[in-house]
Amino acid sequence: MSYYFSMTIHQENFPGRESSHAFIEPTLDGETLPGISEGEIIVIRSTRRKKNISAYRQGGRIVVSIPARMSKADERAMVPEMVAKIRAQEAAATMSEERLSSRVDELLTELAPEISLRPSSINWRGMRERWGSCTSTDRTIRISDRLKGAPDYVLDYVLFHEAIHLQFFDHGAEFKALLSRFPLEAQAEAYLSGYEAAENALTAPEALKKLLNKGA
Repeated sequence: MSYYFSMTIHQENFPGRESSHAFIEPTLDGETLPGISEGEIIVIRSTRRKKNISAYRQGGRIVVSIPARMSKADERAMVPEMVAKIRAQEAAATMSEERLSSRVDELLTELAPEISLRPSSINWRGMRERWGSCTSTDRTIRISDRLKGAPDYVLDYVLFHEAIHLQFFDHGAEFKALLSRFPLEAQAEAYLSGYEAAENALTAPEALKKLLNKGA
């Protein structure tokens, strides 16, 4: 059985902000929410909320905040609906895989014309440890789906990074020299570092990790 996780926040002890100290309880039904077994969805039962519900993407996870007094039945009915809305919004704004390929061609033509190789395919993947990867032997590139809502210059930076690997397999001097041609390299790196910091702030506590392992 799979689970998503509901965290009750005791905000009276932490005025003005949500506490990261919460107890964890499994909530059914995991099969209705793809991605929950990876810890992508976090449900916060907030004592500050009385009626309204909010959902947003933070640090690679979908966070749904619901009133602490909401019944389990209402939670099971409303959380999938909120998650579906977030995913629909992201899908509408997501660059197609065909467009990813054409964008790589544009970036290489503009910034690294000496690289004649082009990827055989580019795919979105559920990657949590990397922003992207490239297999030079078959010229395939994979991009983390965490970048679906990222600014265009950040996605361009990761695409350009992986495309350089088509010709240069490591991060040596030649690779770095080409990557430095990206005009917003520093800003893109800062964005990715900030994203990872936010993601780490939402890292599941040990109790949650144990439940994830049981539900896997």
